[in-house]
Amino acid sequence: MRVRRPEGLWLPLGALALAAAMLLGVTAGAASITPGDILRELAAALPLGVEGPLNERQRAVLLELRLPRVVMGAVVGGLLAIAGAGYQGVFRNPLADPYLLGAAGGAGLGATLVIVFAPALSLGPVRAVPLAAFAGALLGVAAAYLLGSTAGRGGTAGLVLAGVAVSSFLSAVQTLVQQFRIEELQRVFAWILGGLGRGGWDDVVLVAPYAAVGALVLLACGRLLDLLALGDEKAASLGLNPTAVRLLVIAAASLATAAAVSVSGLIGFVGIVVPHLVRRMVGSDYRRVLPMSLLVGGAFLVLVDIAARTVVAPAELPIGVVTAFVGAPFFLVVLRATRHHRG
Repeated sequence: MRVRRPEGLWLPLGALALAAAMLLGVTAGAASITPGDILRELAAALPLGVEGPLNERQRAVLLELRLPRVVMGAVVGGLLAIAGAGYQGVFRNPLADPYLLGAAGGAGLGATLVIVFAPALSLGPVRAVPLAAFAGALLGVAAAYLLGSTAGRGGTAGLVLAGVAVSSFLSAVQTLVQQFRIEELQRVFAWILGGLGRGGWDDVVLVAPYAAVGALVLLACGRLLDLLALGDEKAASLGLNPTAVRLLVIAAASLATAAAVSVSGLIGFVGIVVPHLVRRMVGSDYRRVLPMSLLVGGAFLVLVDIAARTVVAPAELPIGVVTAFVGAPFFLVVLRATRHHRG
């Protein structure tokens, strides 16, 4: 018996889930702030003549600590999920993730270079680590794409192999760089394990343009990915250029991934878990999978971040550890289902 999907309601339900997760996220913490107080305080910021109920300390906690962290979690989770969905559409493989073509290795190397050799470097109000991670992620993907296109003649197998090679090389260089300053290893590992508490509104503003461009281009590629799923020959017969579509989607997904990891570090499994769950909910049409991945990914990472900062409070778990606890078993389930489907 097939379960009927709520046609027409999937997008509002996704938006509602994200809003609920974000509201829960700004209430979680040592300072007690109720959802009603938060909504009234936010309404007080509008020209409605409403007076906010929070005192100065509570207002600072809400507006300068919790709210930017929750917004960052929603942005990073949404970007990683939609990028993962885009990669899975390009490679026609549910095990593909945003780090497939070297974004993780490039971002890790870029961040490590700054942490080891210029830990206090900044460009005005912007910290150098996010900028270096962003540039490293894009360069890693560009190197993998160029190598894969040259060796594999534009095929997906050549791109995957190039991504593995580039990721391994960049990780090796990162390990070598770490040896120059052993005392900075803790900072490097803290960045690699991921987190949302390092930045504030400055980081949100920094990634917003790149996040918007990457997400909007991916959302516009839904129909193209549906045609690409038919196979290169069938897609070409319908007037599609498979190589050009792959390049466009990979570029947009890589931009979204670079924006995400530049401010959060390396958070794994979001790009695998969320698109797979979304396909279970709304089907395989990428015109639905992509926007729902954006919304559900944001809600998912906000909820994971709540667990990361409350499970061992007052200490805090690296968010990448929590996503690994959730994602690793899920990855095995997806792998097993994929093998059974192919068998």
